[in-house]
Amino acid sequence: MTTFVANEVQDTEQLGARLAARVKDGAVIHLRGELGAGKTTLARGFLRALGHEGRVKSPTFTLVEPYVIDDLNIYHFDLYRINDPEELEAIGIRDYCENRAICLFEWPELGGDSVPAADIDLRIDHQDRGRIIHVNGRSPSGLNIVSRLSSGRHGFEPACLRQ
Repeated sequence: MTTFVANEVQDTEQLGARLAARVKDGAVIHLRGELGAGKTTLARGFLRALGHEGRVKSPTFTLVEPYVIDDLNIYHFDLYRINDPEELEAIGIRDYCENRAICLFEWPELGGDSVPAADIDLRIDHQDRGRIIHVNGRSPSGLNIVSRLSSGRHGFEPACLRQ
């Protein structure tokens, strides 16, 4: 596990951008944390780093927001309003995360076993005025990405206090 401290909103976006720079192929990324923790903020930094210029909103009511950037499919899910994980099976959730697609899941725990296993699991917790962001690799590719995320910290402003 690698832990980062984000003191400002921009720090969370910047961590999302650093993560995006290291995800070269498909990946499933779980974003966990309380309401207002910064899950969508991190997703915004991720998407903008890949070249998305428009608005990035939480797909709370639409369930999924699709993005196509340079022939790369990215799906941003928000499962906060899911009543039953079977709803995800009905929309073919596993099909989204195939063929090198990147899937960002907010509230993945609400989808139960219907949500594909994470390559990378992030937990964002409030701390004083900032955030503590714990990043775990959960697959061989996820472990590789996280190891590269924690190296070369010179471009990341928030103090990376714990490993």
